[in-house]
Amino acid sequence: MATLVAVSVGMPKNVPWQGRTTFTGVWKEPVSGPRMVRRLNIDGDGQGDVGGHGGEQRAVLVYQLDSYRHWRKELGRDDFTFGQFGENFTVDGLPDDEVCIGDRYRIGGAVFEVTQPRVTCYRVGMRMAEPRMAALLVAHRRPGFYFRVLEEGEVTAGDEIVKLATGPEAMTVAEIDALLYLPGHPREQVERALRIPALSPGWQASMRALLDAQVGDGGGTAGNPGLTGAAAPPPAWPGFRPLRVTRVREESSSIFSLTLAAQDGSPLPAGMPGQFLTVRIRRDPDGPPLIRTYSLSGRPGAAEYRISVKHEPHGLGSGHLRRHVREGDLLEAAAPRGTFVLAEGDTPVVLLSAGVGATPVMAMLHALADDCARREVWWLHMARDGENHPFAAESRALMGRLAGAHAYIAYSRPRESDRVGADYTRAGRLDAARIAALELPPDADAYVCGPQGFMDAMAEALTAGGLAADHVHTETFGTLSSVNPGVVGATARAPHPPAAPPGEPTGPSVSFARSGISVPWHPAYGTLLELAEACDVPTRWSCRTGVCHTCETPVLTGGVGYAPEPVDEPAEGNALICCSQPRTDLVLDL
Repeated sequence: MATLVAVSVGMPKNVPWQGRTTFTGVWKEPVSGPRMVRRLNIDGDGQGDVGGHGGEQRAVLVYQLDSYRHWRKELGRDDFTFGQFGENFTVDGLPDDEVCIGDRYRIGGAVFEVTQPRVTCYRVGMRMAEPRMAALLVAHRRPGFYFRVLEEGEVTAGDEIVKLATGPEAMTVAEIDALLYLPGHPREQVERALRIPALSPGWQASMRALLDAQVGDGGGTAGNPGLTGAAAPPPAWPGFRPLRVTRVREESSSIFSLTLAAQDGSPLPAGMPGQFLTVRIRRDPDGPPLIRTYSLSGRPGAAEYRISVKHEPHGLGSGHLRRHVREGDLLEAAAPRGTFVLAEGDTPVVLLSAGVGATPVMAMLHALADDCARREVWWLHMARDGENHPFAAESRALMGRLAGAHAYIAYSRPRESDRVGADYTRAGRLDAARIAALELPPDADAYVCGPQGFMDAMAEALTAGGLAADHVHTETFGTLSSVNPGVVGATARAPHPPAAPPGEPTGPSVSFARSGISVPWHPAYGTLLELAEACDVPTRWSCRTGVCHTCETPVLTGGVGYAPEPVDEPAEGNALICCSQPRTDLVLDL
């Protein structure tokens, strides 16, 4: 008979960590006497990051005495106390390789159901003073698991644990944890996991992403879409190659397009509708090049690429292209990349943009028109006036080829010469009220691009209008927003070279393309993630040990090595920056 050995609780608190402050509830202390277990928590317990921990599906974290014994031996430690692994219930029995998702248990006066393995993140490493801990839990197949509370009630250390039911499919915690995190994602096992109703929604979404990507035996070029949430083919060529400018065309008063072709005249590999091209601009032969990304705006599958650029008044890259690049010149470009792409299907499509944000959705409109799609298509665009309205005639012609086409053009400050009903639909801005009035189909997939504030407002308006949040896709120009779970009080700063380099540079150059800086590598940084943090480059991470793939970043040119090795390889052409170092000069899409 399994036994509840200890009940541990703790409220979240600020904890100093690597010069920052983390708000976390991973520190738990055992309590005596009965404790009430409620739907969302045990009395006296809380979580600092409710996006990754806690909630109805993750109300109680369970870890086993047998794993305590394993880690004492593995880590050479004898200082463990109950709650050491951030768990609420320390149990004797219920091993991860026997407990199944959907199993139900009675403990004291409460009834529980197993919903998912533990979420791996860096905070268990903080608590254990072992930075590798998140990866070790997965690699050793000892993650622990979460309970959902089916019946609230009191529990007490020493209570017997009575099994009430076995989950359908009898899939163990260790099996499903390995299915998501470790190499090899057999289709039949993924389908089996999706037949378990008790599996938490987050893990169901990960399994569906694996299934949608049709990952067979994992690894290789496919990466792990169950963790990254998107799968894209590997880049068509490594690094940068010279392409010839065959045409320069004005699209509006501030936006121009460059058409690029292979030097030998052969067709270029097709980009996907919505992807972007990264170009290397050499303004000064003796200085570092500029790295910039521009969306593909032309017809996908054409023999040549078309990128469209907004000339910013003080933009170094756009200014150089506008003033100096002419037909016949060569421009270095990396292969098309990006996961903001038009999904196949027959559901309605909403293409929503402002200003230069029209560029990636323009490529999508080309793809829909070329396919003679029977899908209902909504083209919604906001510009200042007709002079600042890119692709006006081109988009009208494409919409005219679609049977189910709807257009709405908003000019915020139309000129006297702009014609309502011909050039634009209505004066003013696209806002929540206007989106609601359009009565967009709730089953639509929406693709939104423009300034960040515009995208945030439009995403909120679309979901308020009935679209599912996971059907609203956005594309960000420039640096991506940070994902640093639990970190509080951090001040956003513009990316810059390290304020205090650790010594004379001894390694290759590392360029952060979106942030516009290049710095020399030094082994003292440890990982590319830590170098990025030293430069205040916005970063995304969670485990910091090569497990969760939150930090997965496209490598535009160059190569990396890993120390430690990641649990599962990233997609071809990408790197996990939390555990990698540059082998050569490197350009990251960061």
